[in-house]
Amino acid sequence: MPQLFLNMCFVMFNKIYLCHMMSQRQLFLNHVAQTSEMPMGLEIAEAKGIYLTDVFGKRYMDLISGISVSNVGHGHPKVVAAIKEQVDKYMHLMVYGEYIQSPQVVLATLLSTLLPNNLSSIYFTNSGSEAIEGAMKLSKRYTGRTEIISFVNAYHGSTQGSLSIMGNEEFKNAFRPLLPDTRLIRFNVEEDLVYITERTACVVVEPVQGEAGAIVPEKDFLKLLRKRCDEVGALLVADEIQTGFGRTGKLFAFEHYDFVPDVLCIAKGMGGGMPIGAFVSSPEIMNSLTHNPILGHITTFGGHPVCCAASVATLRVLLEENLIEQVEEKEKLFRSLLIHERIKRMNGKGLLLGLEFESFEENKRIIDKCIANGVIVDWFLFNAQSMRIAPPLTITEEEIRLACEVILKSIG
Repeated sequence: MPQLFLNMCFVMFNKIYLCHMMSQRQLFLNHVAQTSEMPMGLEIAEAKGIYLTDVFGKRYMDLISGISVSNVGHGHPKVVAAIKEQVDKYMHLMVYGEYIQSPQVVLATLLSTLLPNNLSSIYFTNSGSEAIEGAMKLSKRYTGRTEIISFVNAYHGSTQGSLSIMGNEEFKNAFRPLLPDTRLIRFNVEEDLVYITERTACVVVEPVQGEAGAIVPEKDFLKLLRKRCDEVGALLVADEIQTGFGRTGKLFAFEHYDFVPDVLCIAKGMGGGMPIGAFVSSPEIMNSLTHNPILGHITTFGGHPVCCAASVATLRVLLEENLIEQVEEKEKLFRSLLIHERIKRMNGKGLLLGLEFESFEENKRIIDKCIANGVIVDWFLFNAQSMRIAPPLTITEEEIRLACEVILKSIG
């Protein structure tokens, strides 16, 4: 047997042996690229409903839904069944937009029946960041303009384009230069709307600012924003990536605030745990991506049939089980129970809530205690002194009471 082959076998055996001896945690830290120096590090063996169970058998109540993703809970049986059924039929067939694939057609049709008439053309993506990227390109292509306006403390994703319109300089500065011709204005400040002009291609807004700490619009701010965009011919893009699919008590948060966007970006809670997003507009606006140049926006895996099947099932669960209609009462219960002298205020809408404390240090101490006591909560990127509460919409009244008991006990 050639010596080279023997050497290769020896190396492979050593690697297999070392991997067997090393723990999952060690392998995770060694080989899975990290996003921070101190990842949470929970090693989960199973997830069902609102509960995660780790490899030691400890059960955690998930009060953040994987950051507003698992709106119908983890592993909903109807979503799982839809995934299995579609896998048996076909998975990836062709790059997006070329073949007629039933899961895409069913999902797009269902969504269009639930949205205003001008939001009837759906372009499927893999994620929220990709939906934002598509919306930015679409706005520039349709209007022929270049300026994109967003808001201070807005979060729209981490890709180059979406990062360019993020509203936090700390997260952006290390990656400059970013896209030119972007501007930040202040959320809920009517005077800043004057900066939206005939040069503006679009304004991108979260109806409820997520990473700012679940900040809701004041008075008629979003209606005034809509009016200003109409006056100057700019498109209004609603980023509902975190607020969509029932999280605020409506299918989409813009329904609370009496305005309709020109472009809607969705993802997170859309797929029941599977990766999927979309940007939605009118056929007229969306058609501008089909010519000059052809294939103005393309994706390989966007609208993956398995993800679309999961999304159809998720949407049907939300509607048929009346989960969205229950959100307002569940919000009221959280608000009535979470009263403590150290909680400065509670921001948010529906089941996207932020408990504000005096400092990040205090918030972090409480969060760590909550997790140790079996309730997973988190903070917001741009409001680190606030605790994120965004459970699956399936959470019961009894589970809300148990969760609030743990939070109050952890505050001390």
